[in-house]
Amino acid sequence: MRHFIRDFLDMSKKNSILPNNIFVSLQDLLRMEHFAHGFSFLARKQKVRSILGGKHASKLRGRGLDFEEVRNYVAGDDIRNIDWKVTARTQKTHTRVYSEEKEKPALIVVDQTKSMFFGSQKRTKSVVAAELAALAAFRVLKEGDRVGGVVFADNGIDIIFPKRDRKNILRFLEKIVERNHELEKSSPVKFEEALKEVTSKIRNIVSHDFLIMIISDFHRYSPEVIKYISRLAQHNDVILAKVFDPMERDIPTAKLIAGDREKQIVMDGEDKRLRQKFREGFEHDYAKFETQMKKHRIPLMLIDTITAVDEQLKEIYKGTKR
Repeated sequence: MRHFIRDFLDMSKKNSILPNNIFVSLQDLLRMEHFAHGFSFLARKQKVRSILGGKHASKLRGRGLDFEEVRNYVAGDDIRNIDWKVTARTQKTHTRVYSEEKEKPALIVVDQTKSMFFGSQKRTKSVVAAELAALAAFRVLKEGDRVGGVVFADNGIDIIFPKRDRKNILRFLEKIVERNHELEKSSPVKFEEALKEVTSKIRNIVSHDFLIMIISDFHRYSPEVIKYISRLAQHNDVILAKVFDPMERDIPTAKLIAGDREKQIVMDGEDKRLRQKFREGFEHDYAKFETQMKKHRIPLMLIDTITAVDEQLKEIYKGTKR
């Protein structure tokens, strides 16, 4: 299906008409700052609940106080920290001691490779991924942490090292826009090889206790992909956001010709059994990937190209959307 978008773009150029939401602009990404509130990518937030807590089985530690020890109660200690179980067992008042809040730097990894250059109705996956990356970056900065980014594309990888600086986010967004506009003419790379190179570079940037958010369509769930991602999660907190287009799950009820410039197939979308098998295949593959990620305690979000990104995050936060 992806070649249809390319052909449409070529035709549009001839007519001086550029379809909306095929590419993203810097202004579009800057507007996402307006929606960067009311949720958190970290756990144990007191005033703002974590978007990835509870049912997502997140292991994210957040920026809350870290427990250190239990000791005898001393006059002046906060009575809210009294450990009643230890107190009852020893018959002496004990209190729990916490260390100061630690920083939680974040690295946002966004996919701008050829497989992301597809959208059947409103926006391409690459545009949605860019919007989510911008929203996440602004949210992390508002929480007072350093934030950086990695953009991996068909023509290379861009790295913006984490800083607690709005200008740093601007540089990150500029790189996303630049790579996004290259998609029209870029040649696709093998996803596993690209992800291997990206994870290798990430491991040279992060040490431990980073928040790493990877935004991609994860169009291949090979053992290599799972291996690369799980390695990052050994000493860091990892969140995955899978961006998908509805046509990747539900084919239209019409006869279609699909191809990849080498082969073509004819699909009868009016065949209910075919549509059912197509959907079941998508759901089965996604569920299997989700199960693998749960084994490594890595939360996985599913983001579509139809609904506004901020609205989808609100639904995920409410727990009403997987």
